[in-house]
Amino acid sequence: MGKIAFIFSGQGDQYPGMGREIAEKYPAAASVYRMCDSIRPGTSSQCFEGTEEELKETKNTQPCLFAMELAAAAVLMEKGVRPDAVAGFSLGEVTAATAAGIFDRETGFRLVCRRGELMQREAEKFDTAMAAVVKLTPEQVEDVCSRYPGVYPVNFNCPGQITVSGLSSQMPAFFEAVKAAGGRAIPLKVKGAFHSPFMKEAASAFAEELAGADIQNGTVPLYSNRTAEPYTQDVAGLLSQQICSPVQWEKLIRGMIAGGMETFIEIGPGRTLTNMMKKINPEVKALTVTEFLAEVEASC
Repeated sequence: MGKIAFIFSGQGDQYPGMGREIAEKYPAAASVYRMCDSIRPGTSSQCFEGTEEELKETKNTQPCLFAMELAAAAVLMEKGVRPDAVAGFSLGEVTAATAAGIFDRETGFRLVCRRGELMQREAEKFDTAMAAVVKLTPEQVEDVCSRYPGVYPVNFNCPGQITVSGLSSQMPAFFEAVKAAGGRAIPLKVKGAFHSPFMKEAASAFAEELAGADIQNGTVPLYSNRTAEPYTQDVAGLLSQQICSPVQWEKLIRGMIAGGMETFIEIGPGRTLTNMMKKINPEVKALTVTEFLAEVEASC
């Protein structure tokens, strides 16, 4: 199997009922949910019974995804599956930092709750949206964005897929320009222009939260969304600026592969990162946590 990387999902893959099965089946997962409920009452019921619309709210999405992801990681580690490196997409980077021991569980959860609140607060100040642009190069997307004030390329996901954030009023014309250039724009299930200048105040406020957090060295390398390289120092600076900076995901994953990672386990409720992996490098093994657990249990 070689070296294993845990990669934690970001917003967009959430769905009503996520995490219920692992919480009912594995005590390690249930323990994580109890911890989350003790800090933010109702987190588990929101994951298991919340509506799709409720889970779209950033102040709910982020703590619920963190809970589900950390619960799944706890199950893997209880079974002896330890990562050689970790990374997380957007909010998933906070979960990854927690799984790596940079934050303890309680600190990581409190931070992600505050992160969600701050990002929702900024999102509510502006009428903004996000969309995934496919079939165009980064240069083409950057060129189209440059024609529309308030539209920015923000997530460099994989070959042929880049996410943009921007003003809702600019999106219809932007979508048409993307189509004219030979691409397609797909609206995303998020409320806000994340990883763009619209989030600068949230990034600044989150930096203050991180300044008071207990930050440890961690047990395995954590790769940064902002630099695409392993953290060496300034965890607070990089993790806060990530909120208003582009996510260099494709570059990050290529760096992890160059660092010897051979198996990538997507920890989250969907398979978005797994699908991206197949486009970045189809030769490495990439599978969801559900698929990996099925393999582990079948071999027992």
